Amino acid sequence: MADFQDQQLVCADCGADFTFTAAEQTFYADKGFSAPKRCGACREKKKQERRENRQFTKVTCAKCGQETEVPFVPRNDRPVLCRDCFVAERGERSPRA
Repeated sequence: MADFQDQQLVCADCGADFTFTAAEQTFYADKGFSAPKRCGACREKKKQERRENRQFTKVTCAKCGQETEVPFVPRNDRPVLCRDCFVAERGERSPRA
């Protein structure tokens, strides 16, 4: 296991310096992620933009028949569930190993 030290990085969006801490480096390495290109504020701003620009599709739940909206375009080969049925079905499944 590598010993990480805090690094100073420059945000690709705003140009500000930010610290990539040793703890963050350990987390990123464990997940197989590369170093962040944006500071925390710019990463959060980017996430918010994605949330705001998300397009929803109206569907009918395959389990209960309730009309709902989902943040993706369904494929014909897979059933689509409302949030309640999705959560209930997920709880019935055994956890992944």
